[in-house]
Amino acid sequence: MDEQEPDYRFTLANERTYLAYLRTSLACYAGGLSAVQFLDLGRDRWPARIIGVILVLAGLATTLGALRRWQQNLVAMRRQEPLPVTKLPLMLAATITIGGLIGLVFALWR
Repeated sequence: MDEQEPDYRFTLANERTYLAYLRTSLACYAGGLSAVQFLDLGRDRWPARIIGVILVLAGLATTLGALRRWQQNLVAMRRQEPLPVTKLPLMLAATITIGGLIGLVFALWR
């Protein structure tokens, strides 16, 4: 298929979205590591570890998903095709909700 250089504004908007996802993934990494280090949800500390692992895995998935989305969008724009649908925001919302609910349950249980 014939590829064309897209309007630079679309390319830059795609890049800004990619960088926003990377900031979100960094926040997930920081939150996950902080949960393991600082949350006191019991003697064994396993609830904090669970929350930490969930958030760090969400950060990894976000980083990889953001790269894939950025590349797919760039190819679609060059080919003048519709942008691909992504489930990355849904995955992020679900993961952060699950981590938050786990934290809430164990905070109330304490």
